[in-house]
Amino acid sequence: MTSLAATLFAEPDPQRGGIIFRLLFLIFFVVFLVILYLVRVPLLRFAGEFWIVDDAPENSDAIVVLSGDNYDAVRASRAAALFRSGMAPRVVATGRSLRSYASTTDLMKRDLVDHGVPAAAIIPLNHRAEDTHEEAVAVSELIASHGWKKILLVTSNYHTRRSEYIYERTLPAGTQLRVISAPDSDYDPQSWWRTAEGVRIFFHELGGYLHALWEMRHDDVRTT
Repeated sequence: MTSLAATLFAEPDPQRGGIIFRLLFLIFFVVFLVILYLVRVPLLRFAGEFWIVDDAPENSDAIVVLSGDNYDAVRASRAAALFRSGMAPRVVATGRSLRSYASTTDLMKRDLVDHGVPAAAIIPLNHRAEDTHEEAVAVSELIASHGWKKILLVTSNYHTRRSEYIYERTLPAGTQLRVISAPDSDYDPQSWWRTAEGVRIFFHELGGYLHALWEMRHDDVRTT
C-alpha cells in the first residue's frame, strides 16, 4: 500500500517528460514533412505564378518594350501584337548601348519590324542602365518629355512583378500603367523547378525583387 501511494504521488520525472515531448515533436515534424511533400507541386506552382502580372491592355499613348528579350524575341512579338491590334500608335524599343555604334535596341527594332511594326512607329531608347531601376529612370524621362499619360509596359512573364513594383514608383506621377506579360519559353510557372534555367530565373527574380523592395522602400506609388 505504501509503495502504491508513493508511485501515485511521486514527483514527475523531468527526464521522462522531456523524452515524451521530443517524441511528440518528432512525430509532428514527420507529419509536417509528409504534408509538405504531398502539396509540394501546388506550392511550387503558386510560387511560380507569383512573379507574373498580366493586365488587360487598353488604348494607350505608347507601348514600351523592356530590354533583355530572349532568343525568340517574345517581348518584341507581344508588343507587335498589341500594336497591330491598335492599342497604341507607337512602340518604344529600349536597349542597352554596347558600343558607341551598336546597341541591343537595334536588335529589338529589327524584331519589331519583322513582326509587323512600321519602322516609323518605333522610338528607340538607348541607355546604359545596369538594372531594371536604372532603365525605368530612362524610360520615365522619355515619357515625361513627350507628355504621355497612358503606357503599356511589355516584358517577359517572370519579370513583370518586379517591373511593376519599380515602374509604379518611377514613372511620372499620374501615369496610367498597365503591365503586359510576354510568355517566355525559358520560364513555365507550372513547372519552373524542373529545369535548371527555370530555377535560375526564379531565384534571380526573388533576389531582384527583394533588392527592389529594400532600395525603393521609401518611394510611394506614383502611377494609377
